[in-house]
Amino acid sequence: MIELYGIRGCDTMKKALAWLDEHGIAYRFHDYRRDGLDADRLRAWVAELGWEAMINRRGTTWRNLPAAVREQLDTEQAIALMLEQPALIRRPLLDTGTLRHLGFSATDYQRLLD
Repeated sequence: MIELYGIRGCDTMKKALAWLDEHGIAYRFHDYRRDGLDADRLRAWVAELGWEAMINRRGTTWRNLPAAVREQLDTEQAIALMLEQPALIRRPLLDTGTLRHLGFSATDYQRLLD
């Protein structure tokens, strides 16, 4: 089953959820804030996608980090920050079971899920 990871209140998440519903695609939604985030799963995503791609640099959580923290991030620090503050993770993260995709684009979802 497809899994969609993110934070329910996020506007981009709402678009992704609506798209999946409109296209009749079954999925399970995992809210980082409500359901938590497994460190091993996050490490696997980082290994596959790269921590740089996974950081949501447009959000207030990122902008509120001290500049010294933002400029000195490495893999382990990024993982620790994402576990501590899941809003730092770019949303949504679509997991089809065989591949992971960050962000939402109707065109990309159509290509990946049809």
